[in-house]
Amino acid sequence: MSWFLLALTGALGLYLISLYNGLVTKRQMVNEGWSGIDVQLKRRTDLIPNLVEVVKGYASHEREALEAVTRMRTQAEAVAGDDIEGRAKAEGMLSQALGRLMAVAENYPDLKASQNFADLQASLDKVEHELQMSRRYYNGAVRGLNVAVESFPSNLVARNFGFEKADYFEIEDASDRTVPSVSF
Repeated sequence: MSWFLLALTGALGLYLISLYNGLVTKRQMVNEGWSGIDVQLKRRTDLIPNLVEVVKGYASHEREALEAVTRMRTQAEAVAGDDIEGRAKAEGMLSQALGRLMAVAENYPDLKASQNFADLQASLDKVEHELQMSRRYYNGAVRGLNVAVESFPSNLVARNFGFEKADYFEIEDASDRTVPSVSF
């Protein structure tokens, strides 16, 4: 009988260790996902000054659109790296400002024909695609962690070791979800 209790206790201990290690893995996947989003947001932020300069050369009187992009970029950079909700909101506003800037650029045939502008637009499109994939990965990792934190019996381990649900990277404002219609 004592061997049975010892084996049962050992099996239970191994199971709890397995649950704990699974939660650690899921938390690290969330951190990795957020890092991927952060890298893509930085790449996009780095492209913006070049894009603004190219547009400024062709459309200098479109000052409002240029200033809005610059202002939104500064606000997005100012949000703390771990403030997911704030970062999502700031990045949504930046995306809207970029969409307006691209719409303004459509009114300038010389700008649309510029190789610099075309290269920057292609780079921005690539970054936006990578950003979308990073968001998808991050939100999938968050889903996995949140399910583990809320599901029985892993929720018992999560509660005792301080594992918490993570926030999804979501767009709060429905108008931020609309894709600007731009054709070049």
